[in-house]
Parts: sequence; structure tokens; C-alpha cells
Amino acid sequence: MIVYRKWLAVACGLALSLAAACAPMRESKPGATAFSKIRATEVFAAGLSGIAEKYIDAVAIDDISFEGIRGLGALDPDLTVTREGGEVLLVSAGREVMRLKAPGADDVAGWANLTADISLAARQASPELKSADIEAVYEAFFDGVLSNLDIFSRYAGAEEAKKNRAKRDGFGGIGIRYRIKDGVPVVSDVLPKNPAAEAGIMKNDRITHVDGKPLKGLSRKAISNMIRGPTHTLVNLKVERKGASGPLTITMERAHIFLATVLETEKDGILILRLKSFNQDTARSIAKKLENARARLGDGLRGLVLDVRGNPGGLLKQSVKVADLLLTQGKIVSTQGRHAESIHNYEAGGHDLAFGLPVLVLVDGKSASAAEIVAAALQDRDRAVVIGTSSFGKGSVQTVIRLPNNGEITLTWSKLVAPSGYLLHGLGVRPAICTSGLKAGAEEAIRAVMANRSKTEEALTAWRKPEIRDEDARNKLRQSCPSQRRRKDLETEIARRLIDDQALYARALNLSAPTHEARH
Repeated sequence: MIVYRKWLAVACGLALSLAAACAPMRESKPGATAFSKIRATEVFAAGLSGIAEKYIDAVAIDDISFEGIRGLGALDPDLTVTREGGEVLLVSAGREVMRLKAPGADDVAGWANLTADISLAARQASPELKSADIEAVYEAFFDGVLSNLDIFSRYAGAEEAKKNRAKRDGFGGIGIRYRIKDGVPVVSDVLPKNPAAEAGIMKNDRITHVDGKPLKGLSRKAISNMIRGPTHTLVNLKVERKGASGPLTITMERAHIFLATVLETEKDGILILRLKSFNQDTARSIAKKLENARARLGDGLRGLVLDVRGNPGGLLKQSVKVADLLLTQGKIVSTQGRHAESIHNYEAGGHDLAFGLPVLVLVDGKSASAAEIVAAALQDRDRAVVIGTSSFGKGSVQTVIRLPNNGEITLTWSKLVAPSGYLLHGLGVRPAICTSGLKAGAEEAIRAVMANRSKTEEALTAWRKPEIRDEDARNKLRQSCPSQRRRKDLETEIARRLIDDQALYARALNLSAPTHEARH
């Protein structure tokens, strides 16, 4: 992390030296969005320093800063920024507004200060920028900065970042879902073992007031902000319930709420866990459901299906913990990056909570990132049969840089390497049983794979060559099992059929035998 006092002092010094250049600018008119050069410089510098330090490839500060400044044109197309020799020139509608000396190529503080100066000048020259919120300026700048990096590196403003953090880390709340009907929130779901459930809130309750304040006509965002709050604080709801003699007043204490990411079904001793994403509670939730199923069914539990179809991923460490729930030893995944803290080898050391029972993993073309880590680890460690289509192939890891404005930059900083040594990025996970293009017929799908097992084994062997870095070569490999979105029951039926026939399951598991050296 950068030490802000040092560069902030430099930034203020530069501001004084540029006083003559800034002299023509006027103060903002009353009612205009406030713009603090010191705060803006702090935000720009924090972002630029984080990117320079942590991005997976080395970047030139002057180049990415210049692209960020050019991004102001997204707010007003009449604004253009060019470089002439050693100077940066701001032009509005053909008129030169400002000309400043360009800082050194790696001068984070200098480029942050210059960006703030040009942003301030642009706001004076452009009605569009003058009326724009400062968050819009940050967004335009960082979108420009990140535009030439990779598609997974992105900026989120303060409000969006707050939502992102709630999805990842949870939030203080009461554990309900609701819809707006006739201007007030109507409870559509009550999460079990959370404050609302314990206080007696019921589905279809109409919440009319929070802490005595009426909700009718408020936006969803405003309502959620009123219901949510710091954990261990009290919230008072006034509720209308069908059949009740009058409004109910219910008080409860807010708790740390995690969005549910694991959905459970069980039939004939087969536990199916559908993973929607990976947040801070995913591994704990899976472990709990496995333990409960074992306690409930005993020897009647016959197998486990992890359905990560459509799962876009989430937290890296949660995917490692999920794989560790089913592995007792060996590598789970490795990460390789430029920053020292981005280089890791994650090893299994847990207890197999499925106790050696058959495990099937369902994937499709929308299974990405953390979902691919789990699928690749369990396949390469000979612990699961993967069923479906080639996964998405998002084999990069992002770190989150929180900025002084409470926005955040999600930045790519490492690549994922499967236990057998292949890079997941651009390739994904190749199922042992491919269902691309199939609509029905579990028996037929299994029979076709087994009849052509040599073809599947060859594809899996070629897939695991670490040196496959050419995009065309990766795309050609992926065509052996084209990536598709799968929503039907075929993959689940194949999984059930394999669990029903242990000999068939063993044969399917052996399809990935070319990875034997990675497992042992």
C-alpha cells in the first residue's frame, strides 16, 4: 500500500507551481457538484499505484494515466486530450484549455496530480463535466486506465462497490427477500435461522414502516438501506399480515447475513448441491449440508452431485475450501503472478466429507473461475467425474483494491494452474462425459462416450499439456467438447446413472487417467 502523506505533499507542491496555469479557472457555481483536488488526487494515486504494483503484467504509468485522462471524453465528446512532446494538452471544442508538462514515466504522484488538474479545468470548460458527479469522473478515468488491460479488470463506484462487498462478505440485515407491490415491500422469502425467521416474520407480510418511518413510495435501494444496518443493532418493523386483527410491531437484532449460494435437493440417497456462486459462506454451507445429509441418511447416502452450471465464480479461497472438503491430500490449484503475494500453491489437507462416495461435478459454458477450480481439482485428483460441456475458461484471479472514495478496482493479478499443470485461462475444464449438443438420453450419452473412450482420453491428454499457450490451439481443443449453456436435466440424469452403477462410475472416473502423474 502506498504511503499517502509522501505523495500528497508532492501533489500539493505541484499544485502551487501550476497556479499560473490554473488562474483563468473560476470557482464552481453554487449548486455544482463539489470537487476537491486533494481528495481526487488521493483517489487517482491510490488506483494508479495499486495497478502499477499488482497487475499481472508490468504497466507504464504514463500510458495508462494518459488513457484515463482521455476517458473524460466519455462525459463530453468535445473534450480531447493529446500529448505533444513532453506536454499534455486539454482541448474543448477546438479551443486549448490547458497545457501541462508531463510527469516522469513512472511518477504516480505526478500523474495523479496532473489528472486532478485537468479534471478541474475540464469541469470549468465543460457544462457536462461541471454538472457530473465526481463519481462519474472517477468512473470515466478508471475505465480509461483499465481499457487496455484485460476484460476482467474493472472499476466500481462507491455504491456498486458496496453491493459487491455485501455479496462477497455479507451485510448486517434480518434475512428476508422482498418484492415491491403497491408501493411497499412484500416479503417473498424468509431465510431460515436468521433474525426475521426467529422473530416470526412470514412470507407475504407487508412491511409498512421501519423504525417508525413509512416505506410507501420509496425506492428499493432506500428500503434496503433502512432495513440493513450494523450487526447487533435493533430494527423495528411495522407489518400488515393477512388475517391479523391489526398491524404487528416486530423488533429484532440485525445479524451478519450471507446471500445463500448453495441450494440442496436429495432423492434416493443422492445429494445434489447447486452452487450459484462462491461467497464467504459457501464452503461452510456445503460442509453443513453434507454433515446433515450424512446424519439424516447414514449409509443411505449414495453419492454427491455438485452442480456448478451457470456459476460465474467468486472467492478463490472459498473454491479451495470447497475442493478441500472432498480431498485429503495433494495440490488443489496454483496461482502465478508478478506480485509476490499473488504466487500460491494450495494443497489439500482436509477430510473427505463424502467419505469416498461417488462425486459428480456438472459444468457448462457459464461455469467460470472458482467453479472451474473445483471441477479441475476434483477431476485431476481422481475424485470426481466431470459431466457437461467445456467450461468458460476464466483462469485468472482478481484482487480488489479499495480506494479512498470507497470505490474499488477489481484487478487481474495472477493465473490459475490446474493440478496436472495446464493453464485454465482460455481453455477451461474438459468434461470426461461431454454433453454438447445433446438433448436427452443419459444411457445413450454414456454409451457413446464409453464406445469412443480412446477419443476422450486423447482429448484429455492433449488438454493437459502445459505449453498450450496459442489461442488457436486452445480453441481447437475446446471444439472437442464445445462450450454451451446447459439448463436441462440430462447432466443430472447421467450423474444418477453413474451413481446407480458403481462399475460404470469407476470406468467413467478412469477416463481422466492421463492425469495420473498429477495425482500421484
